Amino acid sequence: MLKTVEIYTDGACSGNPGKGGWCAILMYGGKEKVLSGGEMQTTNNRMEVYAAIAGLSALKEKCRVMLYSDSAYLVNAIEQNWLTNWKRNAWRTADNKSVKNQDLWQQLSDLMTEHDITFIKVKGHADNEYNNRCDKLAREQIKKLGDE
Repeated sequence: MLKTVEIYTDGACSGNPGKGGWCAILMYGGKEKVLSGGEMQTTNNRMEVYAAIAGLSALKEKCRVMLYSDSAYLVNAIEQNWLTNWKRNAWRTADNKSVKNQDLWQQLSDLMTEHDITFIKVKGHADNEYNNRCDKLAREQIKKLGDE
């Protein structure tokens, strides 16, 4: 029987591209683990995908995962089979362009084979407590980068 873990993720960017932050909150058995970080030169979409990778990478065994994100880019890539099609088409989009963020999509794809994951789209900046916390923590990471 697999453990069921909930993971809330979010990414943020100041400028796009610009300084970015990400956060993942993992929940299991009444406990929480909060992960966050940032990058000096990135995009919002990279931070959204990276947050999911960071959350999934923290799992120490195969789990059933409910992954919540307000990113249509992340959730649609999975739920609408964009990722499957990109891989089948040698990392080309439907209009034959190179897939952006291929490095991260490859990492996420590998992690998806290790766990039973359901991706769930939540409304951003609404009434979801954990999504709002992720957003706040991701933005705090941007502030920590300062003017470096």
